[in-house]
Amino acid sequence: MSDSLAGLEARSIYILREAYKSVRPLGMLWSMGKDSTALLWMVRKSFFGKVPFPVILLDTGMELPEVYEFRDRLIMDWKLECINHPCPPEEEMDQSLKPATRSAARKTEGLKTLLEQHQFKGIIVGIRRDEQGLRAKERVFSPRRADGSWNFKNQPAELWDQFQSEISPDAHMRIHPLLHWAEIDVWRYLKRENIPCVPLYFARNGMRYRSLGEHNITFPVASNAATLDEIIAELETTKISERAGRAMDRESEDSFELLRARGYM
Repeated sequence: MSDSLAGLEARSIYILREAYKSVRPLGMLWSMGKDSTALLWMVRKSFFGKVPFPVILLDTGMELPEVYEFRDRLIMDWKLECINHPCPPEEEMDQSLKPATRSAARKTEGLKTLLEQHQFKGIIVGIRRDEQGLRAKERVFSPRRADGSWNFKNQPAELWDQFQSEISPDAHMRIHPLLHWAEIDVWRYLKRENIPCVPLYFARNGMRYRSLGEHNITFPVASNAATLDEIIAELETTKISERAGRAMDRESEDSFELLRARGYM
């Protein structure tokens, strides 16, 4: 493994072990996307081939069929404990939100009901700082209020990889072991480690998915990258945003900010 990827992996494994040591009970959101699957691979490396906490799909029932097929295959191959948690219906969401944003909000509310039912104090999430401007403000250990909301202006300092893990009784902690990765790092890591991923990422008929979400609010982008090497080469030059296929991001400038403030991943 290259020195760059080795350093990225080592820091993520350190974060995972710190989370497991200091926050219980612990669960991990697994969307079956490239980031969370690469992270799940690192969890297995961190704990000698095992995943010592449940992985969780916040299920809207609107995932692409290939995503569900991938989930079922890896659950068997990697012997995962998986919680498939249903999200509330769209009619229960804030009707003042725009349609795609309202649909995306289902996962925010699904996470709230998951926390109520399973009493997780720590949730591992595979987000990266380079994905979206507001995520750049995140901390590795990010405390959430009792209602799941996030105050990005009041985050704990994290100097020399010393993380604040104390949580108030009615709140929870989000742990982000991939914040320091970039999209192209993830693809180089998938190639290096031979990690499986959902085939929708590879171009068919001149289109591929850069980011996976519900089929009603996520769409492929123009691309001829049909192999790992071609995806990596494309990312070295493309000016197209990773979230270009996300309908929510095009509805209004503050859609993502509204959802993040309410607890969106």
